[in-house]
Amino acid sequence: MVRYISIVILMAGMVTSCGFHRKKYDNPISKDTQQPDKVLFDRAINDIEHGRFEVARITLNTLINTYDQSEFMAKAKLAVADSWFREGGSAGLAQAEAEYKDFILFYPTMEEAAESQQKICMIHYKQMDKTDRDPNQGLRAEDECRQLIVQFPNSKYVPATQQLLRNIQEALGEGEFLVGTFYSNRGDNQAAAARMLHVVEQYPLYSKADAALWQMGEAYGKLGNRFRKQEGDAYARIVRDYPLSSFADAAKRKLKEMELPVPDADPVAVSRMKYELENRRKPGLLSRSTDILRRGPDMSPAARSGSPAMTTLRPAVPVLVPQPATAAPGFTGDVTATTVTGPSALDTNKDARTNPPTGDANAAAPPAQAASAGTSPQPAAAGSAAQSAQAQTASADQAKAKKKKKDKKQKQPDTQVTPAAAPATPAATPAAAQPPSTSSN
Repeated sequence: MVRYISIVILMAGMVTSCGFHRKKYDNPISKDTQQPDKVLFDRAINDIEHGRFEVARITLNTLINTYDQSEFMAKAKLAVADSWFREGGSAGLAQAEAEYKDFILFYPTMEEAAESQQKICMIHYKQMDKTDRDPNQGLRAEDECRQLIVQFPNSKYVPATQQLLRNIQEALGEGEFLVGTFYSNRGDNQAAAARMLHVVEQYPLYSKADAALWQMGEAYGKLGNRFRKQEGDAYARIVRDYPLSSFADAAKRKLKEMELPVPDADPVAVSRMKYELENRRKPGLLSRSTDILRRGPDMSPAARSGSPAMTTLRPAVPVLVPQPATAAPGFTGDVTATTVTGPSALDTNKDARTNPPTGDANAAAPPAQAASAGTSPQPAAAGSAAQSAQAQTASADQAKAKKKKKDKKQKQPDTQVTPAAAPATPAATPAAAQPPSTSSN
């Protein structure tokens, strides 16, 4: 068996390496003329079919820039996008998406516009990762497929795109289911219940929606009796919407134990599940053996009937998270405007801009004037009293500072040095102070 698988893989590699996967261009023009723009277009298409993508784009750009009124202008723009799409690679596919969107923008009514949108969907569809990895490409593919169904509802690509959308939602639902199972095994029942609720609400065609409902009911049961209603609703939904599920009998027993009514099976759901069981594809031996080598997710259990979800729902908040109080309703009336016919306040009242008020005038304004202006005199009086109190406090502080400075100056000692008194000399004494002289006769 291992030898058989190795031979098959080797043959597949040889086929792809030899260039046998080349195919003819999807939009040929059978008009056989020798016009120069038609010659350039045919040459570019031949280069695309043989893998010379760069040469083909140069030729197509020459056609677009030289013959701007050519009847092959739209075909040339579409061929440029197809060349990037066939070249592949992350950069090539990104450039192809930009070119396809430009084509849809400039030629929205052409039949090829729906084809361009379908190829944009395929660009992200081919880059999808496995369900336990980043779901960004799956979400982008889901949006682009919905855009085709909404924008081009009568296109021939709608049925195939609906099936692509079911496959994409199968992969996205599987990723959400794995996360919910992880929370359930970990014991985080409120997170598991919220995740499973999002799975069954957002992806009702998911192949394991019945298992998600069963795990959701068990999670609510472990949270206590106050979530008895949510638990019963989960089991009742299994019986009603998935009557052929392997969990249907167990859900009925649970409802009887909880003394809740057992609903009847929906006949539309019965017929849908019968069709799915008869037309579900099972992966073969080779597909299961090479699953590890495949980049994309396994979409074989995807539904084959039913309308896929066309809106993205907001994930549910876990039940134990407190909800904010509802805000009071705002204004709900109508705003009306009427034309003023008579004199208004702008015409009768005095213009305040002609006499701008000052601080002193406001302080000295009498109460009657303040009342006529529509204001009360109390704020002005309070303001003047506050200003006078501040002025008195400032003057008192200045007086205290001056007095303190004066006292300090008087208390300073006299440090001037006076010269010592000179001793008295005899010549300096007055004559009256000398003793009288005596003479002898």
